Amino acid sequence: MASEQLMSPASGGGGGGGGGGRYFQMQPEQIPSMVSSLFSFAPVPTQEANRIFEELPKAVIVSVSRPDASDISPVLLSYTIECQYKQFKWQLVKKASQVFYLHFALKKRAFIEEIHEKQEQVKEWLQNLGIGDHGPIVQDEDGDEVHLHQDESAKNRDVPSSAALPVIRPLGRQQSISVRGKHAMQEYLNHFLGNLDIVNSREVCRFLEVSMLSFSPEYGPKLKEDYIMVKHLPKISKSDDSSRCCGCCWFCCCNDNWQKVWGVLKPGFLALLEDPFDSKLLDIIVFDVLPVSNGNDGADVSLAVELKDHNPLRHAFKVTSGNRSIRIRAKSSAKVKDWVASINDAALRPPEGWCHPHRFGSFAPPRGLTDDGSQAQWFVDGGAAFAAIAAAIENAKSEIFICGWWVCPELYLRRPFESHMSSRLDNLLENKAKQGVQIYILIYKEVALALKINSVYSKRRLLGIHENVRVLRYPDHFSSGVYLWSHHEKLVIVDHQVCFIGGLDLCFGRYDTFEHKVGDNPSVTWPGKDYYNPRESEPNTWEDALKDELDRRKYPRMPWHDVHCALWGPPCRDVARHFVQRWNYAKRNKAPYEDSIPLLMPQHHMVIPHYMGRIEESDSECKNDEDSIKGIRRDDSFSSGSSLQDIPLLLPHEPVDEDGSSGGQKANGTTSRNGPFSFRKSKIEPVVGDTPMRGFVDDRNVLHLPEAKRRSNSIDSEWWETQERGYQVGSPDETGQVGPRTSCRCQIIRSVSQWSAGTSQVEESIHSAYRSLIDKAEHFIYIENQFFISGLSGDDTIKNRVLEALYKRILRAHNEKKSFRVVVVIPLLPGFQGGIDDSGAASVRAIMHWQYRTMYRGHNSILNNLYKTVGPKANDYISFYGLRAYGKLSEDGPVATSQVYVHSKIMIIDDRAALIGSANINDRSLLGSRDSEIGVLIEDKELVDSRMAGKPWKAGKFALSLRLSLWSEHLGLRSGEIDQIIDPVSDSTYKEIWMATAKTNTMIYQDVFSCVPNDLIHSRMAFRQSISYWKEKLGHTTIDLGIAPEKLESYHNGDIKRSDPIDRLKSIKGHLVSFPLDFMCKEDLRPFFNESEYYASAQVFH
Repeated sequence: MASEQLMSPASGGGGGGGGGGRYFQMQPEQIPSMVSSLFSFAPVPTQEANRIFEELPKAVIVSVSRPDASDISPVLLSYTIECQYKQFKWQLVKKASQVFYLHFALKKRAFIEEIHEKQEQVKEWLQNLGIGDHGPIVQDEDGDEVHLHQDESAKNRDVPSSAALPVIRPLGRQQSISVRGKHAMQEYLNHFLGNLDIVNSREVCRFLEVSMLSFSPEYGPKLKEDYIMVKHLPKISKSDDSSRCCGCCWFCCCNDNWQKVWGVLKPGFLALLEDPFDSKLLDIIVFDVLPVSNGNDGADVSLAVELKDHNPLRHAFKVTSGNRSIRIRAKSSAKVKDWVASINDAALRPPEGWCHPHRFGSFAPPRGLTDDGSQAQWFVDGGAAFAAIAAAIENAKSEIFICGWWVCPELYLRRPFESHMSSRLDNLLENKAKQGVQIYILIYKEVALALKINSVYSKRRLLGIHENVRVLRYPDHFSSGVYLWSHHEKLVIVDHQVCFIGGLDLCFGRYDTFEHKVGDNPSVTWPGKDYYNPRESEPNTWEDALKDELDRRKYPRMPWHDVHCALWGPPCRDVARHFVQRWNYAKRNKAPYEDSIPLLMPQHHMVIPHYMGRIEESDSECKNDEDSIKGIRRDDSFSSGSSLQDIPLLLPHEPVDEDGSSGGQKANGTTSRNGPFSFRKSKIEPVVGDTPMRGFVDDRNVLHLPEAKRRSNSIDSEWWETQERGYQVGSPDETGQVGPRTSCRCQIIRSVSQWSAGTSQVEESIHSAYRSLIDKAEHFIYIENQFFISGLSGDDTIKNRVLEALYKRILRAHNEKKSFRVVVVIPLLPGFQGGIDDSGAASVRAIMHWQYRTMYRGHNSILNNLYKTVGPKANDYISFYGLRAYGKLSEDGPVATSQVYVHSKIMIIDDRAALIGSANINDRSLLGSRDSEIGVLIEDKELVDSRMAGKPWKAGKFALSLRLSLWSEHLGLRSGEIDQIIDPVSDSTYKEIWMATAKTNTMIYQDVFSCVPNDLIHSRMAFRQSISYWKEKLGHTTIDLGIAPEKLESYHNGDIKRSDPIDRLKSIKGHLVSFPLDFMCKEDLRPFFNESEYYASAQVFH
């Protein structure tokens, strides 16, 4: 209708035209076409197919105002209308004239439908003659289709003019004009709000400012909606004039690519639809980063700002989010101001406004401050994590998101693989895709000359699975100019209900168990190229996945140690939001307008609601649903059908507030609902807005542990294995590789920037979290990481300051004369191909250089500085370790050893907090502007009795159980020996068990294998001599001297004694060994000028 059109005439040309509109003379032949368009007919579905309202809404006039108190004209009155539909509330401000236009539109509809009903008799007669075919629709002058009903008479849907007349001319003398107008308006609203067909008409839905997205609870409360004009979208194909920016045909103002769309504002985004009754997204502007401040401490930073146009008839504003800036027009200056205020309020309102700064500078707020359903569960090594991921994928009902540095479609998630053929990743995804589950996979597009992960092959295989599988590779190196950095996140998100995050990619070589076997001949556990040792050889192709790359009789696989975790509740949705941001950014950059690949059309039902159910639903139903991960069918306003030709722009979830409700609940009246996968309403009384944030964030001395959540359980030697774990995606096992599912405080942290996620600012919240946690640590820090490259203050080469934080914390403990331990476990050698002395292994040596520079060598190393300050006691404060395993390559084969490659990225603080993610400790991962990473900080709320530094201690259920699992694996402890390592700080644990085991194991491996690295080899010359000696003696050995002689020779009373190496190796406990700090200490390991790595940026290696 005319009142909803946008008038935006083009500026006129010619002398003195200024900003005036140009007119043209209407040709006579245009008039019949205009008239006929009023009653044009076309075959389309009836309106019942996409109703917005399933039940009648309510509307109450809460106030009446007029522009001038002296003005008594009822036409100028403005009415504030409070509407409610189910749990949604919103307010409208309408003028009497708009009600008048609505009434005429409804009367026109009734008139046309009455004509249509008269035609039914004729149509039936024609059909009997075999002539009639289609049911009609009409278009109004706005170009919007008027769907005609065929099941009721038009009389039942008619709004009598007698109801509208009092709105224009209120009756009565005894009351004021405002009171009489309010009464008349309320009576009129009651007329059309009492009929479900009228309420679902386009005229009324437009008047009420509602759309197909309005009442989908998963997207949050209803905020502002209206028609707006945008220019950045591709041409919307329409057969009518609905794209006109104004209601008249005489202005030539629609020729500059501006198009009318329906804007839907939600707390986290602004969605653009072609029409209120269309649920397909044209675009989405996600509010998740603040624009760069103009100064004044960011006080003037806004997402939406009003713009001044040289044409006074044009009214526009600009929305800036991330690296996107979109110009939008509205039909009046008042509309622009309303949009600007609404967007800024929705996006910036704390504590959950996505542009509001959060702790550590993260995009996501801390979760779990109240009982909001935040839960976590850990997995040690790939076998446990992959089984849980497979179970979650098998139970998926709606959508699956996968994000990886490397994804192998032929990966088996359960072993032995021959008895679990259906667990192969491509088979799992195919099965779910055939069931209608939408699958989105985002993989890193590598530089082929540097890496051999062959993402082209992975994409081709994944796209061949099913049309419901969508795959994007990113970045395009040439167009983006990004060659050195990678997308390093490892994510699996299922139905927005559970996500998996940590160090494990879904690729070859990652599956492992606590045994860390080095051999598999004949193949039972690791088929084909999954028998993987990158130190020996990297396959040139992955297309023949079941063909062995290594000779299993001669070479060991490289065991893989990793840590992963599952998250439920708001943290899971925060991870999904990160995926959405990256997906949409990659989509816009890869192929925004190409129809030949499925990138353009968004899905509209991609999320399972987290404002689940109604508040009246029983707790028993809620509990039954929470105890299942099998998902639900969506019960939203959208059709379950989806286009199989398009990759969508994905809608992010609206967060849950700290009291379990939506971020905008109080302002909009949206009520939290309990239902399938719902998160129970907080049992804690609502608190003042920033109270929990202040207690959680600002206290930097200790980790915040609410007394209300402290639960003390007496701990015995098998507590972490025998405790009641509740429902978890991973089943409890005897090896302790699956942790308890516990309620925690969680915060998602990440490293992203403009190139990786389209943000306007660099986010390095992982780096900030590391430094903050180290500073807060009271007794103990345990780190496992793939790399350990960091710098002290004043280091101009290495920028991250994890090392500086450790150094300062140790000095503080020394000055306070308190016991403090830092234990670091890292790989013994970088996991890249090439012998240490090989000409093609410059990258291996370069990484070794930067790691030794961090730990022990030079004035920038932590041990060198600690020795100067605290002397020999430095090793009491910090020590470094690796992992190693041994075994027979086959029943009659040789005994071999290999490092256990430490790929986990975790830090445990005081057995109360754990940081788990994909980020390494180096500049690449931590600075934010380089590799993209994601992690989670988990702080326990459920506490148990433990010990620390010889005294009673309240340890966290999650963090303590994770450390005990890791240490029992590394130390080879049996279930009855766990109590020996409860206290990680005491000398009886740290020195007599941990350090002693590492030293003993190191000596045995040296005696049997003389394997490298070791502290006896200080130069490349010594290394060459050792390699030459053992190759000559054994005939064959591995690249790191990993083959044992058939018999060990030792001197006993002057005689040579020969023994089986296995007998000596039986004394090894677990996998822990000391890190060889003196290895190659006389060599400069940096690349030389004759090596290609010399000319690469050093940033590549650190």
